[in-house]
Formats: sequence, C-alpha cells, structure tokens
Amino acid sequence: MAIPSTMHAWRKHKGNPLPVWEEVPVPSVPRTGLLVKLLASGVCHSDQALLDVEDRPQFNDVYTLGHEGCGEIISIGPDVTDKRFETGGKVALLAVPGCGLDTCPECSRGLAQLCPAGMHHGIGQDGFYAEYVAVDVRGAVPLPDGVPSAVGAIATDAVTTAYHGIVRRAEVQQHETVFLFGLGGLGFNALQIVLKHIKARVIVSDLRAEKLDAARDLGVPDADIVPPGTPSIPDLLAERGIKVDTVLEFVGKHQTFADAQKIVRPGGKVLCIGTLDRVNELDMKNGIRKRLSFIFSYGGQYADLQEVLELIRQGVISPRVKLGKLGEFPTVLRDLCEGRIEDRVALVPE
Repeated sequence: MAIPSTMHAWRKHKGNPLPVWEEVPVPSVPRTGLLVKLLASGVCHSDQALLDVEDRPQFNDVYTLGHEGCGEIISIGPDVTDKRFETGGKVALLAVPGCGLDTCPECSRGLAQLCPAGMHHGIGQDGFYAEYVAVDVRGAVPLPDGVPSAVGAIATDAVTTAYHGIVRRAEVQQHETVFLFGLGGLGFNALQIVLKHIKARVIVSDLRAEKLDAARDLGVPDADIVPPGTPSIPDLLAERGIKVDTVLEFVGKHQTFADAQKIVRPGGKVLCIGTLDRVNELDMKNGIRKRLSFIFSYGGQYADLQEVLELIRQGVISPRVKLGKLGEFPTVLRDLCEGRIEDRVALVPE
C-alpha cells in the first residue's frame, strides 16, 4: 500500500477549546513499533475535558486527539521481532502503554497506565483522530477474528477501564451482591462484565428507563432494578433486605457517592470511576465505623485489553457502538456530552 506524505487529523491547540481539522505529516514507523492506518476511533466524554484543559505543562501545545483506536498495520519497525504482528493485520491500540522499563517507578510496579515517560496517545500527545498513527508494539494488541474494528476501538477504554476496575482493582467475586450506579458508555459494559463474566448478582440504577430496559434484556430481574425517580435508594434496599458487598460508582455525582457510602455493607468496597462531580464528600465516621474500602481506578493495561477482546470474541461481552464519520467529530462529541447518544460512537475514515 502506498503511504501518503500527509493526512488529516483533529488537533488540540493550546488556548483553543475547539478541535482543529488540519493537514499534518504522516508519521514515520518507529523502530520498535508499527505504522497503523486507523479504521475506527472511539469518542469519549474525556475528549471534551481534554479540549478544555489548559493547565497541564506536560501536554504538547498542539497534538492529535483520540485515545480509543483500532486499525490495520501498514509498516513494521526493523526492531520488532514479535511474530504476532504482520502487515495487513488488525490491532486494537492501548493509549497509555507505559515505557516498559524495569527502572520505571510505575511500570515496574504494574502501573503502566500511570507511567509519565511512555506515550499518552490523545492525552497530550498524538492520538487516534487521524488517518494514520505510529505506535510502539507495547500498545498494540492483535484484534481477534470476528471482532469489528469499531468494537475493538471502544474496547480499548470503554470496556478495558471497566474491566480493570472491576476485576483487578475491586476484585469482584461471584458470591457478591453488587450495586451499579450508571449504565452509560462504561457502565453498560461493567454490567456485562459482572453479570455475564463474573456471574455475580447486580442491582442497577439509572435515570433513563431505556437503559434499565436494556439491563432487563441482559437478564437483570425486575427485583434488581431500581425504578427511575426512587426517592431513596438506601430505603429501597433496606425494605428489600438487600445487602451490598461492592458498589460500582460509574456516575460520581454528589447524590450517588453519598448513597454508595450508605448502602454498602460493613467491610464492603466502593469502586470509584465516575466523575460527573469532580469533588465529592467522604463521610469519615461512616467509612471508619463500617471499615469500608474506597478504590479508585484509571484506565487499563495490556493484559486487560487482551482478556476483554477475547471475551468479546466469545460473545460474553457485547459492547454497544454506533458508527460516525471522522469528519463529524465535533458534532458527535457535542451530542455525546449533551446526552443525545446512548452508548459509544466509533468514527471511521471518510
């Protein structure tokens, strides 16, 4: 395939809260990496936060947005020896793979997604709202046969973040009763992970009736669905005699975080991923008296993405994703932030 010298990309310019569609050079293939032609790029609420942010000195002044990607390998660097990668093969792309060095304080502790030295695609450095991207092999996972590129793209964050939080951080087990706040882009995948992979009981809450209907379609019984407009979730659970072992907080509003602390049983866990309110109040007396564990989680890692893609291939997890065009990114992002998009959207080249 002939590789063009230039391409179009959606870029963040420091000082400008709007994305800029501009022509830029096609990157060169890294010696230890791949040049990938992007086939799908997922849209996330975080993209708006990244457009708004101006106070992170580690960010480039100008960079390509997009931190969920999937594409086709066009060229392979001369130092790549991993035989899983071949020209024409498809890969899902991990935005923050870490530097991988044994001397790295984060990578050496299994915290690659917190590594400050590795690439941060679409998060201060060039990402996936483009026609091509250069990636290190540490951030490329072969896409299993049968998994569409659009699904592979959103799996890198919307599924992997939920999976890492639930499986690695909160360590949810089959015998637990779990309460899930929020069935949005991440929350609906979280529901499938707990219900269909771990096979634990899940009580679900969302303000949108259509989301609760989708939960019913997955097999959540009416007794485990909190009706929209319920005046007090703690009172409802008390009336039903439900004891919650782990709360999955995928909303992060003042009310949901306060309710999470009330409904979790003594010795229980609260997994915090939602950030609709950036600052929430922790009831210290309640947390100490009940000996609660509050667990925060960010992103996921290479093994998480591998496992997630395999679960998708097996049909255990079925992410819901709609298609859009790469040129429509500003409109899609606005619709997502204003609640007009139910799940996830993956943008494909024109």
